[in-house]
Amino acid sequence: MSQSYYEVLGVTQSASFDDIKRAFRVKAKACHPDYHPDDPEAEKKFKEINEAYEVLKDEQKRAAYDRYGHDAFVNGMNGGNGGFGQGFGGFDFGGAGFENIFDEVFSAFGGGRRRGGPQTTRGDDLRYNLEIDLAEAYTGLKKNIQVENYVKCEKCDGQGGKNLTTCPTCNGRGHVQTRQGFFVMETECPVCHGRGKTVKDPCPDCKGTGRIRKKRTLEVNIPAGVDTGVRMRLSGEGDAAMNGGEAGDLYVFISVKEHPIFKRDGADLYCEVPVPMTTAALGGEILVPTMDGKGEKVKIKAGLQTGAQTKIKGKGMPVLRANSFGDLYVIFQVETPTNLNARQKELLQEFEQAGKNNQSACDDFLTKIKKIWQGL
Repeated sequence: MSQSYYEVLGVTQSASFDDIKRAFRVKAKACHPDYHPDDPEAEKKFKEINEAYEVLKDEQKRAAYDRYGHDAFVNGMNGGNGGFGQGFGGFDFGGAGFENIFDEVFSAFGGGRRRGGPQTTRGDDLRYNLEIDLAEAYTGLKKNIQVENYVKCEKCDGQGGKNLTTCPTCNGRGHVQTRQGFFVMETECPVCHGRGKTVKDPCPDCKGTGRIRKKRTLEVNIPAGVDTGVRMRLSGEGDAAMNGGEAGDLYVFISVKEHPIFKRDGADLYCEVPVPMTTAALGGEILVPTMDGKGEKVKIKAGLQTGAQTKIKGKGMPVLRANSFGDLYVIFQVETPTNLNARQKELLQEFEQAGKNNQSACDDFLTKIKKIWQGL
């Protein structure tokens, strides 16, 4: 091993024990031979990770390692000239302490590993992407989805067939051990896949696996207020496991489509509403759309300008799993009339002439521009 133990685990020399333990769990899980049966490099890396962890998790061994360095420590541990002797400090990779590593890794990722008894591998978790529109997210709904995955074989009830016998490869333990030097590797039995038994008369439907692939319709109950990124778990609706193990879960990821009128920000909604020029100038009342379809009347003060906004409380989106609503923010856009007829143009010209004596924002702006030009 050319890397230091710290480099193998991806931590610094000042890392705490919790940091080391956390890094070990992640790396051991990622390259465990059970998940990479055809990759010899994964097994080699797994050994290196365990070797590094066995040293760095022990205060005395870690102190010796930091003091004497990687080469001196490793050579001495293996009976070289480094001065530590065989099995420094009682450090024995072939002992029970090393086997406990398996329990420690798998207990952190769901239930642990039972030694001495057969294992059943859990089925795979699945993902389903579901797109809904904003109105559906507002009201919530029940929606049917189509999935195709592995389900338990009904003909053999997931047993894989008849006449179950003890697996001759693992003697019913469900796992096998191999020793390489001072490393003991424990892996799932390749014949019975952790079950401890083999099927003498395989089921003709599932070919002895205990599961078949099938298209199904599932009902998903989508609560009001969901947003893009919300994940819903359907327990036991993932892939069935081989030979009667626990089924995985189906995770439904929600994506909410953009709405042509409303823009969403959490539980709040934003809506741009056009206002006729005459209403903006004289004041009045307009009807604003709302997600419940009822609409809301909003009073317009005389002299309304584009960009002004008002808040309608409680007219936004429902707050997910709460008895409350966000707000609706209305942004006004004053509408300039187009395609004027002759009479309309005449009236606007009269309006312009009548207002020449009134100071306006345009007059103020032009005054500021003239001052800048004079300064130049």
